[in-house]
Amino acid sequence: MKKIIYSLTCISLLTSCAMADIARAEMGAGVWMQSSKGNVNYSDGGANGTYVSREKDNSELYVWALVKHPVPMLPNLRLEYASIKDDGLATGKFKDFDIGAATTTLSYDMKQYDIIGYYNILDNTAWTTFDLGLDIKIVDASYVAAPSAPFTGYSDSVTFAVPLLYARVRVEIPSSELGIEADIKYITTGNSTVYDARIKADYTLDFSPVIQPALEVGYRVQKLDIDESSVDARVDIDFSGIYAGLMFRF
Repeated sequence: MKKIIYSLTCISLLTSCAMADIARAEMGAGVWMQSSKGNVNYSDGGANGTYVSREKDNSELYVWALVKHPVPMLPNLRLEYASIKDDGLATGKFKDFDIGAATTTLSYDMKQYDIIGYYNILDNTAWTTFDLGLDIKIVDASYVAAPSAPFTGYSDSVTFAVPLLYARVRVEIPSSELGIEADIKYITTGNSTVYDARIKADYTLDFSPVIQPALEVGYRVQKLDIDESSVDARVDIDFSGIYAGLMFRF
């Protein structure tokens, strides 16, 4: 009887561990307090359009979720959403509109949907987690050039995808509920570089073994430095600022 009870206990523990791995998930949401700076110079077929950011501050929502599983060959999945907004002054001639000698306001909104497949190189080994993967950043961008006499105004939108390498490092502070984490999405080709980097600290509120809420606060930087002969515009824009939010571990 003792052997049977022991065997059933072991099976129960193994099953619980397997289910925990399968159901291992995290999610979070918060606000990114971002500031922008930079410029865009458009030149194609004699065009001479220029955009300069007003370097204003914005607060935008971000959301993320990740799922880890025990199947070694399949990548884990992380999903993210964030938005960056900016407005500034535009002059000159662009591809589809001509402001002329006047100066007008141009604003844009870039909604970003990140689909990240990644592998755990280290999974809380000596309190350290290290992930490597590939991010497909889908950008839904729209912009509006406001009317300003004699210019009548213009608006447009475009959706495109950018592949980025993804790396993440996390360290759990022993004997505490504090974690330190940094991640980066990065690509460089020719004279162009795009990256999205973050560093944060989070504190877990250990109320329940099933759902563990936590507070996170960090700093995020996005850089768009695009200078390619195949692209009509020379872009040099970056966004940076503190973010804070609430997360849950399951």
